[in-house]
Amino acid sequence: MSNHIGDPGHGHSPAAWTAVVIMLVAVTLGTVFYWFDMPALVWASAGLLVVGAIVGWVMARAGYGVNGSKYSAKEH
Repeated sequence: MSNHIGDPGHGHSPAAWTAVVIMLVAVTLGTVFYWFDMPALVWASAGLLVVGAIVGWVMARAGYGVNGSKYSAKEH
């Protein structure tokens, strides 16, 4: 991580972490469902991937993103 003043934090926020975890689960499930030849569930996991992106965006708009009103940066 950079020590530059005004550094946005590179997504170290509750919104980013939540979105990434949801999308990671979606990709993992999609891979498993693809391997077991379950196309309906592969498409459902693709939908979950989109939901993860939307959840991250909504949380960022609610103040949980980097520089949001409900986010406090942690010092390292």
